[in-house]
Amino acid sequence: MLRKSGTSLLVLIYLGVGLVVALNHGYNTIKDVSDLLSLVLGVVLWPAVLLGNDLHVHLVG
Repeated sequence: MLRKSGTSLLVLIYLGVGLVVALNHGYNTIKDVSDLLSLVLGVVLWPAVLLGNDLHVHLVG
């Protein structure tokens, strides 16, 4: 029913909520690749962010 356009409305809502949650929890500064990866993880795994998990990526090198 929701897949007529190819992209599920629920997926768009999930990612929208994830973006808001990630931006409100400090994933909004993008200076390098690790910050971008942290933002992507924060958006996709936003329930973990709400539970207090730190998903900031720290690359070594």
